[in-house]
Amino acid sequence: MDIRMLKETSKRHVPQSKKFRNVAMAFLSGGGMGILAQGLFELYMRIFEMEKDMAISISVVSIVVLSAVLTGLGVFDKLAQYCGAGLFVPISGFANALTSCAMEGKSEGLIFGIGSNMFKLAGSVLTYGICAAVLFGMLRYLVMGG
Repeated sequence: MDIRMLKETSKRHVPQSKKFRNVAMAFLSGGGMGILAQGLFELYMRIFEMEKDMAISISVVSIVVLSAVLTGLGVFDKLAQYCGAGLFVPISGFANALTSCAMEGKSEGLIFGIGSNMFKLAGSVLTYGICAAVLFGMLRYLVMGG
């Protein structure tokens, strides 16, 4: 059996990609997450009469808590499978990653299980995010002059 024949066989068995559907669902679900966050912001500003900065902070915390609770209930993962990348906008995806890793380690106890597993996945994101922020901050300082 030659390599050409193997490639032809593999092409026939690869599932068809649903690129348009995936892009549309990511766009719609990400937009829905944005609408939810904006709705919470407006609620906190108008109903609870919070200052703008406080309403922004509470809105972000609300999205984090909602994502963590939905992850804990097993709902977030099912939604993410259907909606795709749109639900993994930075803040909800981060909450999902932390909660998932924490849940994996719960049988090992609070310290060695939940505490040590929680940042297993998110730790690399934090590490490289902080390094990039320092690097770009220094670059900006050098280019802009302080």
